[in-house]
Amino acid sequence: MLQTKPSVRGPVATANVASFMTLTSKLIERHPHAPGIGVFYGPSGFGKTYASIFGQNRSGALRIEVGESWTRKTLLKAVLAEAGQVARGSISDMAEAAIRVLGDDPYRPLIIDEADRMLDGSHRMIELVRDLHDKSTAPIILIGEEQLPSKIQPNERVHNRVLDWVAAQASDLEDAQALAASICGSVEVADDLLSAIVERSEGRARRIVVNLVRAEEIARNLGQARIDLTTWGETEFFESRPPRARSFASIRRGR
Repeated sequence: MLQTKPSVRGPVATANVASFMTLTSKLIERHPHAPGIGVFYGPSGFGKTYASIFGQNRSGALRIEVGESWTRKTLLKAVLAEAGQVARGSISDMAEAAIRVLGDDPYRPLIIDEADRMLDGSHRMIELVRDLHDKSTAPIILIGEEQLPSKIQPNERVHNRVLDWVAAQASDLEDAQALAASICGSVEVADDLLSAIVERSEGRARRIVVNLVRAEEIARNLGQARIDLTTWGETEFFESRPPRARSFASIRRGR
């Protein structure tokens, strides 16, 4: 019977994690007269949020995720809560409190995930972020989808404060190897299967992870310590596509 051991669940330093950490360091170590906003962008599933959590753990950053229905007040409450502060008073009062918190440690970044939502509709929320940056001098990293830079560009006052724009990249074989070592524990995933997973997942880290979990399950069910493309066989790759509509006959047969 296949002997198992706990998988290594620690953080995985993928290429996008390295890019995010480089951006974070650049913002923290920037010249005093240089702007302090960074933008990390790319398609869904590329591992941007994972990279930001890794960066938060390494840099001690504050990190928030913008909700669909957020207002300026909600954003300020989230920043203060992340810093362990209680939000009180008006929006202006909370803004001043957030500026003080950020300014107390100007080398501690503020990471704002789902930043696209601050630029949909009214620009007042992104203007608030600019104000937090200007008055605290703390580094701020905006994370969003591929169109985030083009959404920021029309707002010149924010655009001019961006020190660097970093595009998240599709995962490659090396990233998949690192993820497999973390996720699959004592099960070895062969490079031919990893290459197929990367290709069928379109380099999206989130899909790669789902396929690696599936690969580990297959190997364990077969009692094998190694799985390759042949062993994977006819198993469907997870591609995040909805299933095709079934025919009425197949529904009646319970398929």
